[in-house]
Amino acid sequence: MTSRRNRKSRVLAARAIDLGFAVPEVVARRVMRMALAGSSPSARDRKEFHLVGAEKMSAFYESWGAMWVEVFRANLELSLWSARFFWLRWPATSRLSRAVASRFQQASLAVLAKGVAPVHRRAVANAKRLRRG
Repeated sequence: MTSRRNRKSRVLAARAIDLGFAVPEVVARRVMRMALAGSSPSARDRKEFHLVGAEKMSAFYESWGAMWVEVFRANLELSLWSARFFWLRWPATSRLSRAVASRFQQASLAVLAKGVAPVHRRAVANAKRLRRG
């Protein structure tokens, strides 16, 4: 169980690091493109400038939706899991509290991972695309 949690947290940390490098690169390339386009941008530039806002909105809504679905799923799982132990009246309350804390941590990591995934996917793809020209 611990190795799965560590793996998920490592993947989440790697995605955050990727975002930390990709986002400033994308912003710098787009700002440079805006500065070079000046007051009369080409059709290609206008398309790219439109993508700036449209991609942010779609990534935000996709991320928000994925996080809500994961919260709902985790809530159901945690409710069923804790109800099972409530009815069993498990005497080892310290073990129960550690197990519940572990489940909450796993659920939190899953929600964060679901929320970061769409933003990460778009930012890294934009960085690669804008590098090509």
